[in-house]
Amino acid sequence: MSYASRKDDHVRLAVAQQRESMAGHRLCPFDEVAFVHHALRGTAERAISLATEVGGATWPVPLYINAMTGGSPRTGEVNRGLAIAARETGLAIASGSMSAYLADGSVAETYRILRRENPDGYVIANVNANATPQMAARAVELLRADALQVHVNAIQEIVMPEGDRDFSAWPRNIARLTETLDVPVIVKEVGFGISADTVTQLADLGVRIVDVSGTGGTNFALIENARRQRADFDLLADWGLSTPACLVDAAEVALRNGVTLLASGGVRTPLDVVRGLALGASAVGVSGHFLSILEAEGIDALIAAINTWITRIRQLMVLLGAETVCALADTDVMLTGRLAETCGLRGIDPAAYARRSRKPLRQNPYEPHPPTSHTL
Repeated sequence: MSYASRKDDHVRLAVAQQRESMAGHRLCPFDEVAFVHHALRGTAERAISLATEVGGATWPVPLYINAMTGGSPRTGEVNRGLAIAARETGLAIASGSMSAYLADGSVAETYRILRRENPDGYVIANVNANATPQMAARAVELLRADALQVHVNAIQEIVMPEGDRDFSAWPRNIARLTETLDVPVIVKEVGFGISADTVTQLADLGVRIVDVSGTGGTNFALIENARRQRADFDLLADWGLSTPACLVDAAEVALRNGVTLLASGGVRTPLDVVRGLALGASAVGVSGHFLSILEAEGIDALIAAINTWITRIRQLMVLLGAETVCALADTDVMLTGRLAETCGLRGIDPAAYARRSRKPLRQNPYEPHPPTSHTL
């Protein structure tokens, strides 16, 4: 099967999966994260700053359009719509895998459109973990990219009929990319999550930005299984760590190793964005939800939806009294259900998250003040 046919299949199946998910109103891992409401902690909307730091750059909002597609005429049109939406809203945007371009230069425009329609935006190129430094440099050059996203997708490859079966060189390849490229390298899963142990390993390889991309969103095991003649890989349908589980698992080691965490996977609403930021992400990415709006309603509807999301993120920060993105990491959140169970099994105290904002009191506020000596 050609790259173009595979890319078209991915878009078609991802949109169908998104519609099925929304129609079923199924619970998402982010639903296991709830903010403790403190009624007098609100601040003024004019005090809110949505700016966030990623790889030495300041993004105006902590939201980005994550890697999706490219490599065929249809997916080139998808990228055009996404790029226009990014330009009009100020969001960073990541290309889909550029393997098709690296194999066939004739499809370059289906990716280059991201920069052509968004000349001043933050654009991220995307290659797989087998890419050589020369291949990665070509991808970055094509988009005049501000960063390179390296996707790690062993589960997808195993299920993909024509996928790779050898991942042993990935760590060495990633290290070479961090050593040779002059743009930040972002390592990203494709929906199965990145653990604390993997973040530590990536830090040792020179990576300073990690997109945990956990379960809960587009499931590429199911997509690739649907492309198999016998659809005989259901056993991996529930494989992986959820995005909130990845964040709580990796937050401490990321801080210790100077790694910036990004979060994607299962993000459906502005509340999910704020939940991800509160669990330690510097920015949160959306793929399937934005793609489904673009496909069903068009570019103008997607721009309007993103602008509404930005407004809602700001308003939620007002309610929480968090005037900056970093301040959200001090808000109180309750971790419940399977997420709390995962925390316990990984040696993390979920109860500590529910009282993060408490500061030690110098005295009991209900005790009388000690007498004051006055000199007359």
